[in-house]
Amino acid sequence: MKLNTSIRLSSMMFLEFFVWGSWYVTMGTFLGSNLQSTDQDISLAFSTQSLGAIIAPFIVGLIADRYFDAQKILGAIHLIGAGLMFLLFQSEDFSGFFPVLLIYMILFMPTLALVNSISFNQMKDPAKEFSVIRIWGTIGWIAAGILISFLGWDSPASLQEGLLRNTWLVAAIFSGILGIYSFTLPKTPPRAKAGDKFNLSEALGLDALSLLKHKNYAIFFLSSILICIPLAFYYQNANPFLTEIGVENSTGKMAIGQASEVLFLLLLPVFFKRFGLKKTLIVAMAAWAVRYVFFAFGDANEGAWMLIVGIFLHGICYDFFFVSGQIYTDSHAGEKFKSSAQGLITLATYGVGMLIGFWAAGQISNYYLDAQGMHDWQSIWLIPSGISVVVLLFFVLFFKNEEIKQPE
Repeated sequence: MKLNTSIRLSSMMFLEFFVWGSWYVTMGTFLGSNLQSTDQDISLAFSTQSLGAIIAPFIVGLIADRYFDAQKILGAIHLIGAGLMFLLFQSEDFSGFFPVLLIYMILFMPTLALVNSISFNQMKDPAKEFSVIRIWGTIGWIAAGILISFLGWDSPASLQEGLLRNTWLVAAIFSGILGIYSFTLPKTPPRAKAGDKFNLSEALGLDALSLLKHKNYAIFFLSSILICIPLAFYYQNANPFLTEIGVENSTGKMAIGQASEVLFLLLLPVFFKRFGLKKTLIVAMAAWAVRYVFFAFGDANEGAWMLIVGIFLHGICYDFFFVSGQIYTDSHAGEKFKSSAQGLITLATYGVGMLIGFWAAGQISNYYLDAQGMHDWQSIWLIPSGISVVVLLFFVLFFKNEEIKQPE
């Protein structure tokens, strides 16, 4: 791949995840402080990601793969998204905020597949070239978090002034920039041939359900759904938690989690080769349990190191489980079901698993909310820690280690 093309694709990834990271991390804090939303409202807002993940295959399968160039669809979605982000910037209450966010996420989630398609279409050896491009997405997410904390929008004083609202304006501006920029990206024509019929089961990955006949894979599949329940607690509650207990520059500190993703993604092949699939997945689930214990007993003063370690563990939690899971799924699927199998595991985790998780996080957070509007965070965090332990025990007892093709 030419250097010029690599730079263009890297810029696309940076902007894609900068846009998402500029509002997603702080949304729970914004809703609570600016719109006086309840914990159930916040969980409903985060659930739009899961609903978008469920609907995304229809949009990609029916439109992007059949009728239009992927870069044009990407551009159109982000230009519309810029307008929707501006409406969210102007929102005054949750009843007006939620439907706009839902529409946005239904449109946004397919773009995650589109930027991958545009990238893969320009690569001769995706296995070696894609990670170099994709890492700029993580850098974009980190940059968004650092910018918010640098500007101080997540500080207690700024929250009282309502300055966190500006994150939506930043997202609108950069979404517009990405929308225009997308039309300059390399041409990526529709993958489907003229006359091909849309296959719903293939788009949703349902034709890969036959993989569940393999008992070991079925155990992994169920564990993947269940572990997404505690994962949702992190996405939904971490920033409001850090802000409420008085941690300064909380959004910038949370970017440590994405930085650790980069580190552990590089370490994963070594760990995977030395310890195998089962131990890698066990370490990931154990890290989830430990992380939430650290959150439960950490604080903004002497216990701040526990919070930082908990955030840093995000790389192990995410990479060691989900990336390993993608490798395991790919090895089981075979050539016939490769795409369908990845679609199925994505639908199950980001769709079903996290939808349950966001709902549970909202209910539990509200249960431990006192009359003064403060949460009993220790009790809240110990629950996803306990769930992680239960999933871990289930996996250890029933999953048999397998020898699979090692990642390069």
